[in-house]
Amino acid sequence: MTEPRTLLAADLDSQTLRVVRAIADTGSITAAAARLGYSQPAVSQTVRRLEQRLGMPVLTRVPRGALLTEAGDILARHAATVLRSIDSAAEELAKLAGLRTGWVRIAAFPSASSTIVPRLIERMSADYPGLRFRYIEAEPPEAVQTVRDHTADIALTFSYPGDPDDPHGASAAGLTATPLWREDMILILRRDAGAGLSPDASPLALDSLAGAGWIAGCPRCRGHLLHLCAAHGFTPSIDYETDNVSAVLAMVEAGLGVALLPSLALASVPLPANVVARHPATPDSRTVHLVSAEASHRVPAIAATIAAIDALDTSAWGLATARS
Repeated sequence: MTEPRTLLAADLDSQTLRVVRAIADTGSITAAAARLGYSQPAVSQTVRRLEQRLGMPVLTRVPRGALLTEAGDILARHAATVLRSIDSAAEELAKLAGLRTGWVRIAAFPSASSTIVPRLIERMSADYPGLRFRYIEAEPPEAVQTVRDHTADIALTFSYPGDPDDPHGASAAGLTATPLWREDMILILRRDAGAGLSPDASPLALDSLAGAGWIAGCPRCRGHLLHLCAAHGFTPSIDYETDNVSAVLAMVEAGLGVALLPSLALASVPLPANVVARHPATPDSRTVHLVSAEASHRVPAIAATIAAIDALDTSAWGLATARS
């Protein structure tokens, strides 16, 4: 390591500060690279160049990650304030350009990828041909984090009533989370599944499926199903695990089990001929939210995108407004 010298403002740049802040938040170079969308070698090289400029180490590598040194802690502590100021300056400059040019970065959950997102970007591209868009598909906790990390400007997320892991709680502190729509949850089963299935499309009692095998998502994604079934007096027997909607429908068609899916997941995938969709007799839904940094609403391109989201006709997807 070179000898410490008098530091200049030019020794520090926003990209380097974002790297240090990400290492402080995640505890490792690998995780920081994943959060920022950089390669691990690029993050390591950024750290090495910073240490050469400063003449002192900013982190210590440990078996399971990296720990910031005192110098690294100082940089990480000031990085948040500095980056907010830089982002504010960028927002003001964006105002000068208005809606003629610029990027809008959107994150959203998988079933929005084939429904809300393409409709939104199509409309915005027609109205503002100078704007360009980037899209990241992410589950709600990760989508919220992209807004916090400034890798996305807005995120579409969802939450279930009473969810103890609601991503709009402490993890979204300092951000704006606005309820947009209520999305119905739908029971999916084979037409000959029996047990209370009437020939019409009338709602189905959830407990009539207590003895069925279930198809559900990953352990983190199935919490609502477990909570809902417990409220109806049974624990579902989850025999098959997949988050792929087409796979769920194929498994239901093959008679392997039943499933509970959000209406958006069914909007772009046709039901097989021998598969039916039924609302639960006790209505069940989740809430779709818009998450953003409050300051970003002053950026014309982002404000216009938010307004376009508000104006979308979502009735064909089974979404109803969540605003009073």
